This record gives sequence, structure tokens and C-alpha cells, in this order.
Amino acid sequence: MINSKEYYEAGLAFHGHKCPAMPLGLRTGEAAMNTLGVSRAKDGELVAILELGENHCATCFADGVQMITGCTFGKGNISKTNQGKWGLTLINKKSGKAVRVVPKTEIMMASKQSDFMQKYRSKGVPASEVPEEVVAPLIKKVMEAPCDILVTVGPVVTYDLKESKHSYNGFACEECGEMTVMEYGRIKGDKKVCMACADKVL
Repeated sequence: MINSKEYYEAGLAFHGHKCPAMPLGLRTGEAAMNTLGVSRAKDGELVAILELGENHCATCFADGVQMITGCTFGKGNISKTNQGKWGLTLINKKSGKAVRVVPKTEIMMASKQSDFMQKYRSKGVPASEVPEEVVAPLIKKVMEAPCDILVTVGPVVTYDLKESKHSYNGFACEECGEMTVMEYGRIKGDKKVCMACADKVL
């Protein structure tokens, strides 16, 4: 069984500031992993699909998910659907099984009504500057609450994952000289170039 408390300090170091959303990502990932009976991904054996968007509150949730699941943007086994929601679908490639886990609405609404959000974050105060006594109780509540209080775990389903193969081909752009993945290359006149150089006006 995965225990999110074992990942909190590393998650905090990775994330950079204290807030309730990163720990909620840890707990959501924990629930998904324990439902599927999987360990943290060392390679690409798990795939995480987040429903987060851009520039909205609590996107810090993604860092908690990355930390506990081992699904990272560097490995390429995590993606966002840009729906502006906090759902996580975790897929076990070996078994072909997946589960969707979503933080409960009442938990999210309570966080939005907290002093952390109302007096600080919504007023533009960076999370790293919110007083410890304001944020600590929220983190404690998220990390210690029973799983069924925090999240809704959907059924385990079969998931047909469509993946493209990783490319190991590359070339040096003949204009800027920078390494470029072959599949992202362009032809410009008689030169093989990167996309940025291809878009430059002559």
C-alpha cells in the first residue's frame, strides 16, 4: 500500500511552497494507486491524465500527483486535458486497467472559503508568503483525513491507451545548430532545420 505521508516532505521540496493543493494531489494519487494495486512508476508503466487547465487555483495539485505516482512531464507519462477540473485518471499499462479519482466538491469548496484563499491567495499574495498558522491546519486536514472523506474513487475499468513510440532520432539544425528531434524537423530550402528556424522570415 502506498502511504502519501512518506512523500510529503519530498513533495514540498519539489513544489516549493506550502499549500493544501499539492497534498491533495498526493492523496488523490495515493487513492488511485492503492485502488489499482500499483507501485510508483520507475519508467512509463503508469500513465496519469489530469483534467487541470491553465491559470486557475489549485493547479499545484499536479505536483502532488507527479511526486507520488512517478508520472512526470520528463518521462512523458502525464498529460493535461485542460478541462479546469481536478480529476485524475491513472492507467496501469501492464494490466490495461484504469481508475478515475476526484477530490470531493465539499473539500474543494471548504478550501476556497478558507482564509488561505480568501484573505491571501485571491488577493494576490504568493503562497510562500502566507503565514504558517494559516496554511498548516489546511495541510494537516488534507494529510490526515480518511481517503473516503477527501476523494471519490470511480470503478476500475479497462482502458485502451493509444500511445506513440518514443523517438531516439535527432539532428543538428543547419541554421541555429541546436539539437532537434527528427520528427519535429522541417525542410527550409535545401536545409534541415528546427521548427523555430523554419518559422523565421528570410
